[in-house]
Amino acid sequence: MLKQIYDEQDLPMEDLHKIGLAANGGLNLDNDDRIALLSGRRTSMLRLENLFSDGLHIPFLDAKISLKSNPPGDLDLLVHPIYKQAMQPSFLTDTEAEELEKGEVPNIEKAIKDNEGHTRDVLVEFDRETNEFIVTDQSRILAPDRVNGEYLSLDQKERYRKGKEVELPDGTVLQYSGTEKQGIRSNKLALIASLVIDGGLSFALYQGLHYLFGEKKHRDDADIFTKGYFDDLEEMQKQERIDPALTQKPENQYNRSYSRTGSR
Repeated sequence: MLKQIYDEQDLPMEDLHKIGLAANGGLNLDNDDRIALLSGRRTSMLRLENLFSDGLHIPFLDAKISLKSNPPGDLDLLVHPIYKQAMQPSFLTDTEAEELEKGEVPNIEKAIKDNEGHTRDVLVEFDRETNEFIVTDQSRILAPDRVNGEYLSLDQKERYRKGKEVELPDGTVLQYSGTEKQGIRSNKLALIASLVIDGGLSFALYQGLHYLFGEKKHRDDADIFTKGYFDDLEEMQKQERIDPALTQKPENQYNRSYSRTGSR
């Protein structure tokens, strides 16, 4: 999870319109990509069509997009195409960069100094889709307070912010990833993450999650969910009135997962 750091009303709509991602004052993005953009993350790979740059016409370009605040306080639109050669950050050693590029490690923690001389703890990953290193300020990574009805300990939250795997009592494993538009990888196809806000819980449903780093695909039980998951999903439905069809659960899924986690 990442904090939403931009307001939709501040988006560079003219620039988004030029690349075909905005029309009639609205965004032409799915909800996951919209949230990723407003949270300072990159979208998924998009097909941008009919582009013009330096007098050249580009019929189409596959790229991800993100936003960056400029000195006047406005938002600049950044386009991340597929690079032929990765640009290695100066604070990475050749060995660290090679480990990331080869997929030997999911991420690397580094302490770096910003332009004002302040030290920042960052998480460095490698986006294999764009052939690019991604640097995320750890202070912007928001660990959930609860997942599938299970509260995370302080140690688990710290592990999450450091990009490490966090395993819950119900068998769900999750890991922050800046290369994912939803910001999360998991051994489950879906999970319910919650934040404690003003004494209450705010729920977020994450679906279609990619498998954990180092895995080639999800296991057969990736779509088997626990009672805590369905309880939170139903609570989310009450709060946000989401489609009731999302809370429907096959009886075999409910029984299998509940029997494994025991009574509550």
